[in-house]
Amino acid sequence: MITIAYSGRGFTPAQAHAPALALEGLTVMYPGASRPALREVSLSVPTGRRVALVGANGSGKSTLLKAVAGLLYPQAGSIRIYGRPVGACHHRVAYLPQRGEIDWDFPVTVERMVLAGRYVHLGWLRSPNQSDQQRVLQVLEQLGLADLAQRQISQLSGGQQQRALLARALVQDADLLLLDEPLSAVDAASRAIIAAVLERLGQQGKTALVATHHLDRLEEEFDHIFGLEQGALTQVQNLHASLEVA
Repeated sequence: MITIAYSGRGFTPAQAHAPALALEGLTVMYPGASRPALREVSLSVPTGRRVALVGANGSGKSTLLKAVAGLLYPQAGSIRIYGRPVGACHHRVAYLPQRGEIDWDFPVTVERMVLAGRYVHLGWLRSPNQSDQQRVLQVLEQLGLADLAQRQISQLSGGQQQRALLARALVQDADLLLLDEPLSAVDAASRAIIAAVLERLGQQGKTALVATHHLDRLEEEFDHIFGLEQGALTQVQNLHASLEVA
């Protein structure tokens, strides 16, 4: 299997009237594995929806998000983002990894870590300007982190770390957000803030695909709930008729 560097570059316009995400027969196999991590997954998600992916550890949730983000190359099937193949619309996609994949001892402030989300728009030669800085401060305020902007990320609580990761994804101003376990190790206040952000994103026509193993309050916080089991996608609950699973 090939690992593709996620560059965030590419500015191909979206295909008119295309869904935010369309998977068809997606199959991903890790080297040396006895079975696929994802097995013939087909899914179409319209714009402006909050979709929860639930399942046990090893069910394929993270693999699906990484494949959509362009970090993994599938052995079979196709991925379309706003009607375009992966790689053509990376500027439209923001990926939030699991908190455990981040080196929280790295010496950087919350503000600088979040600012990294703006580099998808900057290229190699341009430095962040005042507009980028203002966008970062706006998102930090939205997530209740403005007072912690100059704090080292190592000094944050688990819930604050999750919100900082989400802030980095939000400042990218993407249309499709891929969030891997953003509800893990968060307190009630952080969960309420994250839920409010997801609701606001949907109202703005943005789409969020959220991997989670927290099953409480899903009906309140998401439009669609789908389960993964041994790499296969199964319908758990569809609160709207506009999301299709093949």
